[in-house]
Amino acid sequence: MTNTTLLVRQDQLGTTRIETSEAAPLADGQVRVRVDTFALTSNNITYAAFGDAMNYWQFYPTGEAGWGIVPVWGFGTVTQSLHPGVTVGERLYGYWPMASEAVLQPDRLSPSGFSDAAPHRAALHAVYNQYLRCNADPFYTAGTEDAQALLRPLFVTSWLIDDFLADNDFFGARTMLLSSASSKTAYGTAFQLIQRPGIEVVGLTSAGNKAFCESLGCYSRVLAYEELDRVPADSACVYIDFAGNADLRRQVHTRFANLKYSCSIGGTHVEHLGGAKDLPGPRATLFFAPAQIKKRQGDWGPAELGKRLVQAWHAFRAKATGTPAPWLTVQQHRGPQAVQAAYAQVLGGRGDPRQGHMLSLD
Repeated sequence: MTNTTLLVRQDQLGTTRIETSEAAPLADGQVRVRVDTFALTSNNITYAAFGDAMNYWQFYPTGEAGWGIVPVWGFGTVTQSLHPGVTVGERLYGYWPMASEAVLQPDRLSPSGFSDAAPHRAALHAVYNQYLRCNADPFYTAGTEDAQALLRPLFVTSWLIDDFLADNDFFGARTMLLSSASSKTAYGTAFQLIQRPGIEVVGLTSAGNKAFCESLGCYSRVLAYEELDRVPADSACVYIDFAGNADLRRQVHTRFANLKYSCSIGGTHVEHLGGAKDLPGPRATLFFAPAQIKKRQGDWGPAELGKRLVQAWHAFRAKATGTPAPWLTVQQHRGPQAVQAAYAQVLGGRGDPRQGHMLSLD
């Protein structure tokens, strides 16, 4: 039995290679999972771009200096089990390597899922170590796996951004500026924000993606990046930065003297990533979704948080994938070379924003 993996050069994200290795035998308490399908989005590029700073490279270490595995969200099937609480054939949703298989060490089992207790993951954030049994997952519907893999982890982040901002009364602002407005996390956030009374949701995007963003109907208005001056300079606003473009961030901070908060989410513009030092106005603050999850679990309890998330998710998924004009269409990529090419395409920011990429290394 062999395992096929896409390896990425950690300091040169465009440099990749396919590696095939013999699968290691399982130890007692471990399970082997075939990674059936996984999504590849700009969110995964963010994981790579912040791999060192946010420890994303540590989830699936390669043992080879300088090379990493980008984590992805998707579905897998247990093919071998040396754990009495996990059966062969179980279908799981979770955080996988870009590989054809993964070995997990289940712990803290419940009817809904388990945690991976591999020693190297002990210090990593628990939300990424959870694996959910599809037969007990309230988010799960069998016919929408692609949408779940592509949108669910992003939408959870989107929902939490909206909740965080509302929890802080939008920092006294009523205009929200969202960069990279065509990205799935951005339009998921806009979908939530537009439901808030009195909040203006302004999408900032490239000229080529402006029509797509306008077609979504979840932005109050959409501006190309060079049209930023159409927002009055004295507007009380919050900048929600999905692009990570240092030049654009500086433009926003310089133009808006009444910028109330600067929220940094990701890095879709990898070639323009940069620091946020010496900026006018508020400090650009990285949003860490697990922290808001932890807060709301304390405020509401896990059951109520889950209920609110599931309700919002099903409403968003229905809108994003519904006919006659779905926001998302899915392209399948199978095999090592196809996966490698899809990664290069997403890294380069090329392609139709309406398109979602589902991959399999088998």
